[in-house]
Amino acid sequence: MQVFELKGELRTDLGKKASKSLRTEKKVPCVLYGGEGNVHFSVVEKDLMKLLYTPVVYVVKIDLAGKTYNAVMREIQFHPVSDRVLHIDFYQIFEDKPVVMEVPVKLQGFAEGVQAGGKLVLVTRKLKVKAVPANLPGEIVVDVTTLGLGKSVKVKELSFENFEVVNAKEVVVAQVKMTRAAKSAESK
Repeated sequence: MQVFELKGELRTDLGKKASKSLRTEKKVPCVLYGGEGNVHFSVVEKDLMKLLYTPVVYVVKIDLAGKTYNAVMREIQFHPVSDRVLHIDFYQIFEDKPVVMEVPVKLQGFAEGVQAGGKLVLVTRKLKVKAVPANLPGEIVVDVTTLGLGKSVKVKELSFENFEVVNAKEVVVAQVKMTRAAKSAESK
């Protein structure tokens, strides 16, 4: 898992008015949960762009007044019209405690069903993974080379050594759908 470094400033003024004044200064109010107590801080909005608008999942190393915290993003609130970031919740992680996090799924291989005229569909783009921070993957790679026409890969068919997928066992990750061309070729 990749590490993203983020510098922030501790904030003492809390509430609606203080948050609004931070946003006019192009800063985003944030909260860090999971440690001894909640830590309120703000970061520059521009510094978040590479963290938010990427398919990669990061462990965020937050630097606040010389003290560093390792964390993951839990929740992001966006403005409904302008899509500006309004607020971010971070969750502090520790080396010995497992954490649950959503990780993107990447399909690998050329499916047999696609060769027969089907269409490969990624149904579930992210899966919830439980592991200690050192074993968290950046992405989950699913091999689909043996996937036939009309077949699917479910969570119960996936197994990994260092982490556990905690989604429901019957959730479909990827499938090869029958296309009209494949149906007409099959009926002839």
